[in-house]
Amino acid sequence: MTATRQGIEVLAARDVPLGGARALTVHRTLPQRGRTLVGAWCFADAYGPTPDATAMDLPPHPHTGLQTVSWLYAGEIEHRDSTGARALVRPGQVNLMTAGRGIAHTETSTAAAAALHGVQLWVALPDAHRWIAPFFEHAEPEAIALGPATLRVFVGELAGQRAAVTTFSPLLGAQLDVPAGATVRVPVDPAFEHGFLVDAGAARVQGVPVPPSSHGVVGTGARELVVSADTPVRGLLLGGVPLGEQIVMWWNFVGRSHDEIERFRREWQADVVDGGDPHGRFGTVDHPAPPLPAPELPRVRLRPRS
Repeated sequence: MTATRQGIEVLAARDVPLGGARALTVHRTLPQRGRTLVGAWCFADAYGPTPDATAMDLPPHPHTGLQTVSWLYAGEIEHRDSTGARALVRPGQVNLMTAGRGIAHTETSTAAAAALHGVQLWVALPDAHRWIAPFFEHAEPEAIALGPATLRVFVGELAGQRAAVTTFSPLLGAQLDVPAGATVRVPVDPAFEHGFLVDAGAARVQGVPVPPSSHGVVGTGARELVVSADTPVRGLLLGGVPLGEQIVMWWNFVGRSHDEIERFRREWQADVVDGGDPHGRFGTVDHPAPPLPAPELPRVRLRPRS
């Protein structure tokens, strides 16, 4: 559900259970029927805090044409992928995986904390870069003061801070913590669209209330974002230059046409799920769980969206 007030789109989350015996419910604000992208950000799932720190157990599954960004507020997740990368991510750290032409990976939360709480984000790769070889990066951004607020830039650049991970279009991803009763003015690039994904607190963006688990979106042209906190606020700034391309996003794939998505699904099923070619597009992950079968494609053709 989308509401527009004073030029601000407020994207309400819908609850989506991720599969498995212990289905993890996520609060999804992107994509929506009325908005597919904010910059090149094409997917935003927030989850937790959960009563069980080991609530996430995603078996080997594929991706194409995107980057995944894992950011935590609490807990610990182990990442493994078919490039051989294996890494933990903890609060204040970022795991960024570039799927490019195709990758398989797993994400499993550990018992290292009392709860699991964070976000899973995707970035659509522009057409010029979406066939690159897959790779993985891990970084720990510095926390800095921005007026009364605390800022951690984990993707792109803001307030003199540049994240130590690779992007393929102009992007911004940052955690912003604002104390109760404070207002922070964030200088931003007017060429960017921006979203503020609220995790906790009574936030206002450009004067418009944005409830927890909602996404306040500001179009291009803004030179500053004004974020006010009636109670302590924690959220993510997600922005970027509009991608300017139509994408087809289905299951774990980002492509440009129905036929591409159909091919990705067919190769995943034949090469990995059925074991036909472990050296194919996706490769295999060193993980004890069997790979996740792809769902059936819808009976209607998938249409590109922007």
